[in-house]
Amino acid sequence: MHHDRPDWTPPPADPEQPAQVRRILRLFRPYRGRLALVGLLVAASSLVSVASPFLLREILDTAIPQGRTGLLSLLALGMIAAAVVNGVFGVLQTLISTTVGQRVMHDLRAAVYDRLQRMPLAFFTRTRTGEVQSRIANDIGGMQATVTSTATSLVSNLTGVVATVVAMLALDWRLTAVSLLLLPVFVWISRRVGQERKKITSQRQKQMAAMAAMVTESLSVSGILLGRTMGRSDSLTEAFTKESERLVGLEVRSDMAGRWRMSTIGVVMAAMPALIYWAAGIALHVGGPGVSLGTLVAFVSLQQALFRPAISLLATGVQMQTSVALFQRIFEYLDLPVEIAEPERPVRLERVRGDVRFENVTFAYGAQGSDGQPRAVLSDVDLTVPAGGSLAVVGPTGSGKSTLSYLVPRLYDVVGGRVLIDGVDVRDLDFDTLARAVGVVSQETYLFHASVADNLRFAKPDATDEEIMAAAEAAQIHDHIASLPDGYDTLVGERGYRFSGGEKQRLAIARTILRDPPVLILDEATSALDTRTEHAVQQAIDALSEGRTTITIAHRLSTIRDADQIVVLDRGRVAERGTHQELLDGDGHYAALVRRDAHVVASV
Repeated sequence: MHHDRPDWTPPPADPEQPAQVRRILRLFRPYRGRLALVGLLVAASSLVSVASPFLLREILDTAIPQGRTGLLSLLALGMIAAAVVNGVFGVLQTLISTTVGQRVMHDLRAAVYDRLQRMPLAFFTRTRTGEVQSRIANDIGGMQATVTSTATSLVSNLTGVVATVVAMLALDWRLTAVSLLLLPVFVWISRRVGQERKKITSQRQKQMAAMAAMVTESLSVSGILLGRTMGRSDSLTEAFTKESERLVGLEVRSDMAGRWRMSTIGVVMAAMPALIYWAAGIALHVGGPGVSLGTLVAFVSLQQALFRPAISLLATGVQMQTSVALFQRIFEYLDLPVEIAEPERPVRLERVRGDVRFENVTFAYGAQGSDGQPRAVLSDVDLTVPAGGSLAVVGPTGSGKSTLSYLVPRLYDVVGGRVLIDGVDVRDLDFDTLARAVGVVSQETYLFHASVADNLRFAKPDATDEEIMAAAEAAQIHDHIASLPDGYDTLVGERGYRFSGGEKQRLAIARTILRDPPVLILDEATSALDTRTEHAVQQAIDALSEGRTTITIAHRLSTIRDADQIVVLDRGRVAERGTHQELLDGDGHYAALVRRDAHVVASV
């Protein structure tokens, strides 16, 4: 099936960063109780940390000069106790905050996966698989530091800065003013660095997504086969190397962005104690108010305690700005509209008979025609398939055959008209009823890299071994499975490459038999097989179709001669309908297709 549609591009990111930040903060709302506990631990830790310099001042100004060994011992034990309490508080807040952060990441991963599961089939035909994987793995993984430690670091450092500044003011307001003189400049520098890194991060994640897509496509079984048979292995390696080199450049730019400016801040802050000692000495020399040695040492200790969280706070601000770019990429997926959604009051059918009806069905993909309107793939299609009946749909490539079959399980929604099962619009059915009602066997059989039994149980997780074997026998694949060394525990390999095309088709049929749907869609299920294999698979299909409503999308007309009704589609419209013999007697489109098919078989 070929559709001329442009590649999917994500919607533009929200330019209002405050709105993005509020949305990020809402992710932590379910865990506000634990975060409040972290806040209490952080506040207590900050108070304990601030107490140590005051204890140190008493040691230097009182206990040692006056020889009060008892007081000295108490003050020293107090400083040791403060360090122990701080260590315990630090471990507890790290444990709680890391747990909260990991839960937030889990919530994001689950939300993105759930949203993608509800995307229409068209989304996945327009989006590279590696791009989807990169968003879930690289983008959410890249936010780990932000959601697990940044929130705690922000609260901890902010509380530490406030408590330390208050303590510094209590010691000496003049030295505090000198210490805080350059702080606004530092804040401005860190904001500039954060903006720079945010832009680079967005480019880096896009490059990582491109690499992930290339790896997924070229290192799959199909990609390896294509690359080697086309002699393109070296060129693919060269292309990947170039993509990797681009990522190297972006990684270096990201790490080095603003590095000199942030280093300058660190150097200036490290030099501040010397400035304080110099200022105190000059003030004493010129006859200004003196500062005791204990106060001076305690103040410098506080100042160092201030600079550590201050630098960390600036770095956290840079990290948060960088992480906004990652959150924006995740929010783009979370904001994708769910085009195919379950209705608010879905209809549930306990027993599905299998009547299928297309009423004046019209469908169009996103691609536009010359008039600027979406080009119709199906137009005014009216068909009825009674329960247990069979309909075969034929027509040239691009006539809309597969699209018609996709409307019954609601892989796409009609643009006009209705598709009904037992008189109920499929858009009104609950998803569980629809999944139980319709089974699809296509020419592209997908098997997981798991055992044969696990692949079959995907259709019915609670199936017994006897049910699995019975389904395999009906699909005429049991004997082959039983002959394998590991039997039903045999791994099928990536996408089932350990099995032939006919064997994979029969596994897919067995899987559908296990599901036991009353409505069966066969989308060119034998078109990719040779004549001998097709005959074996067709026997399995005949067993599967027994007693079910069957809609067959046919490539080889020999498989549909006995259908109750045959419909010929031409450019999305019903050109002819009738039985095999009626259409042959009419000598129209169908008769021409039969003659062409017979000529192809004869030439082979």
